Amino acid sequence: MENQVSKRILGIDPGTNVLGFAIIDANKKAIKVLEIGVVTFAHVGDDHTLKLRYIFEQVQDLVHQYKPSEMAIEAPFFGKNVQSMLKLGRAQGVAIAAGMVNKLTITEYMPKKIKRAVTGNGNASKEQVAGMLEKILNTRFSEKYFDATDALATALCHWYQSSGPLGTTQKSYSGWKAFLKDNPGKIT
Repeated sequence: MENQVSKRILGIDPGTNVLGFAIIDANKKAIKVLEIGVVTFAHVGDDHTLKLRYIFEQVQDLVHQYKPSEMAIEAPFFGKNVQSMLKLGRAQGVAIAAGMVNKLTITEYMPKKIKRAVTGNGNASKEQVAGMLEKILNTRFSEKYFDATDALATALCHWYQSSGPLGTTQKSYSGWKAFLKDNPGKIT
């Protein structure tokens, strides 16, 4: 990736039992997976506050080791179990806090947006997301790493959303008229 402006992105799929993570270097010519994996909290037991501390420490360790400039994190999905939602939200919060104290730019993505960015289908299964990542990155992933591939999908989604085809930030438009106003040369 010499002579290319690249981003190092930490992708996080937060969880209270398993946290998925992935670190990528991306530029307009290539996406390189530096690390992908999971951190489990079985050894911590049922003490939720210890799990939260461990999540914070593990994310800090990843930031210190790989020195990303940006973090992309999957937002909790809305479920019927309120207690599970609260625990997942706390896990996400401490992961974000670990990024904030290290001055990372942090962006949150809804699961459907991540799936749509990678597969074109916001309702894709974890298996479909992992399969598409294998095709995009020409890499094989183990089935036991679905939390890790979700984190990788989050990092990839962030790259796609934050960088245009020339490596520049994309601008959002409220409609076709707003786009044409900024891009008069696009009218033929």
